[in-house]
Amino acid sequence: MAFRSTPDPAQRRLLLLTAVLFVCYLCVAIPVPTVPVFVTGPLGLGNVWAGLGVGFGFLATVVTRGYGGGLSDRRGPAVAVRRGLVLYLAGALASAVAGLMAGAPAAAFAVLLAGRLLVGLGESLVGVGVVAWGVGLVGPARAGRVLALVGAAIYGALAVGGPLGLLLLDRLGFAGAMAASALLPALGLLALRGIAGVPAHPDAERPPFRSVIGRIWLHGAVVCLQGIGFAAIGAFFVLHFLRENWSHAGLGLTAFGAGFVLVRVLCGHLPDRVGGLPVTIVSLAVEAAGQTLIWAAGDPALALGGAFLTGLGCSMVFPAMGREVVHLVPPHLRGTALGGYSAFQDVAYGLTGPLAGVLADHAGYGSVFLVGAAAAAAGLVIALGLYRTRRRPAA
Repeated sequence: MAFRSTPDPAQRRLLLLTAVLFVCYLCVAIPVPTVPVFVTGPLGLGNVWAGLGVGFGFLATVVTRGYGGGLSDRRGPAVAVRRGLVLYLAGALASAVAGLMAGAPAAAFAVLLAGRLLVGLGESLVGVGVVAWGVGLVGPARAGRVLALVGAAIYGALAVGGPLGLLLLDRLGFAGAMAASALLPALGLLALRGIAGVPAHPDAERPPFRSVIGRIWLHGAVVCLQGIGFAAIGAFFVLHFLRENWSHAGLGLTAFGAGFVLVRVLCGHLPDRVGGLPVTIVSLAVEAAGQTLIWAAGDPALALGGAFLTGLGCSMVFPAMGREVVHLVPPHLRGTALGGYSAFQDVAYGLTGPLAGVLADHAGYGSVFLVGAAAAAAGLVIALGLYRTRRRPAA
């Protein structure tokens, strides 16, 4: 297995850090399936607004990744993560308030967007901060392992958060579900007190953010195209099942997360061992197959199988390409580079919801997953180009 138990104190701190991330990220995961149901149900708004409700937080994350990475480099990753968790808590409480305003749909949706904005700001700090913190604990040679563990925590939370969110929605209503999710980052803030921080780089010379992006944009483009498949499942898998009158709608994210975590556990060591690009190429081919299966599925079992395949394929793309990014920049720019790199994935998550909502209105929910397959295929082409470029000087 990729993740063996170890007496190394740094490894133990890394595992504790990722466990805290798992618990806290449930605050992000619970709204993913519940926001579209709330927006299209009690608020009576359309699919485009439902997609915007999910995607708005990710769009907020995009525009603040540079700030999050810079804060992590200057003040230390621990500061960035703690501030991000406070924003998680505030965003969940704002969303809970929106749930109490269903009688005024326009005002409720505006408050909901404010809550999603706060969660998105928090994610720009937590996502970059946890990775930089983990790399600082165990060293850049094991950056692929750090990214794999962090991703396993995030997507494991998404797997649990999907059905948990729908259960809380059924039992407590939307406001109650959001209020319950606010408890999780509060617990995370308490748990982080037991994890040692890593040094910051307050005085190092920093090139413009666009210069850093110029080094990594192709790697980021691959991650952006990969993220469309997950975003399609997060925003529209439940609605697709409801439209088809299929049962077990809440298991879509669970199936995705199960495949995702399985690969992370069994293959998380591969980017550090064989390189990020070969792992990415195989992964994108599997994701494209999974998205195609959801689009073509005639029954819920096949659709859930497609979600599982998509999870298998998406699992290693971010850590595999992230490993390449970590080795492209010096240590004092690591947080900034990871922030810019992560922003490409946020673009996919933020834009897929509203744009796919327009497509779903005109061509049905199934068409959204066909676009996800095409995006994965496009990412595969870019990854192949990067791989050939890298091999050419060696030849």
